[in-house]
Amino acid sequence: MDVKEIYAKEEKLIGTEIELQGWVRNHRKQKDFGFIAFSDGTCFKTLQIVYDKDIKDFLEVQKIHVGSSIHIKGILEKSPKANQSVEVQANEISLINDAGEDYPIQAKQHSREFLREQAYLRPRTNLFQAVFRVRNIAAFAIHTYFQEKGFLYVNTPLITGNDGEGAGEMFQVTTLDLLNLPKTEKGDIDFKEDFFSSKVGLTVTGQLEAEAFAHAFKNVYTFGPTFRAENSNTQKHASEFWMIEPEMCFCDINGLMDLEEDMLKFVVKEVLDKAKEELAFLDQFVEKGLIDKLNRLVESTFTRITHHDVITLLKKANVKWEFEPEYGQDIATEHEKYLTEYFNGPVFVTSWPKDIKAFYMKMNEDNETVAAVDLEVPGAGELMGGSQREEDYQKLLCRMRELGMKEEGLEWYLNLRKYGGCVHSGFGMGFERLLIYLTGVDNIRDVIPFPRTPGNCLF
Repeated sequence: MDVKEIYAKEEKLIGTEIELQGWVRNHRKQKDFGFIAFSDGTCFKTLQIVYDKDIKDFLEVQKIHVGSSIHIKGILEKSPKANQSVEVQANEISLINDAGEDYPIQAKQHSREFLREQAYLRPRTNLFQAVFRVRNIAAFAIHTYFQEKGFLYVNTPLITGNDGEGAGEMFQVTTLDLLNLPKTEKGDIDFKEDFFSSKVGLTVTGQLEAEAFAHAFKNVYTFGPTFRAENSNTQKHASEFWMIEPEMCFCDINGLMDLEEDMLKFVVKEVLDKAKEELAFLDQFVEKGLIDKLNRLVESTFTRITHHDVITLLKKANVKWEFEPEYGQDIATEHEKYLTEYFNGPVFVTSWPKDIKAFYMKMNEDNETVAAVDLEVPGAGELMGGSQREEDYQKLLCRMRELGMKEEGLEWYLNLRKYGGCVHSGFGMGFERLLIYLTGVDNIRDVIPFPRTPGNCLF
């Protein structure tokens, strides 16, 4: 029987014999009895196991270490303690595998830095039990939302020749001998000798391929890993992370914002409804007021404001900025925080300067801004970034040439505009950015099971 099932049916099970297999989270020993905090991984709560000196092999049971796997037989009883409803009076406790004295995760508070070094064991702690249960619920909620809306789930390539963002931050994939690289007559690396006969890397986005599928299925989404070879050591950057990227045909920038707001509220509501115990723990020990913050988002109205008006607002604010806001420039974290506090909720910032946005975004009539939108949320800053895509073949081609981009390899992407092209839009949301917001855990390294960051690829 599972611990989750016991808590779900505890009234019916009281007084019955149950059998459990799992792990020791804590073991408090007294002279004539002991208490084991038991977990089998099926729910966030542990189950208290009580035993006394009459149990078989009492002295051996008392030697069982934290982290050990055990097999239990006993009677489920009402607990006399106010903070737990039931407990198991054990008749038999047998050791499956002892964790030993050197087990790193003891029943005490460990720093998150230490736990990152023990990433293969940290899911056994309360914090990471909560974080990764929330991750699971949020991932399922994202799929549920798009599936119920009739979107097609598309698996886009992880190995690609297209740098979708145009920023040149791709990890290169090669089978060439790096100590003996083949060269062309001009002395360049001869990628025709490589496995794919061309220069390829790990994807930074599935957007371009998703656009191709959107032009066949109308509404699609990707949800998978992406990679950035960006040497950034902030709390919000990782070299490998997961992205949600919907693409919708016959949808303009306003329809895009409607969907972003609706999807985010749905996912947050699902987490609030299905991760009550996990959120209660995170609210108490990680971010005070977390649950109230999430409830406010679900109930709030999202503000929509242009980038130009944002800069005007920031310039008029009676604030001494570390980074002075400027027209035509990006906004900083301090500006994002001010915006969400000023409007008391999430904010869509629209009509961004074209010079700081990607090549595929639709040019506005002023020829200076593009139909792009970033969503800023309280406590997390930018959570989503999207745009109406340029559907005009000539305009997209001119924009690429203006930026000095090569058309080679992107002919197919341009042709989407020739062969039945239409108004279409999409956005990207970093899944781990969402998890930072949902859990209150402020470092991306702590919401990814095995983080990959500059200088670190453990496990």
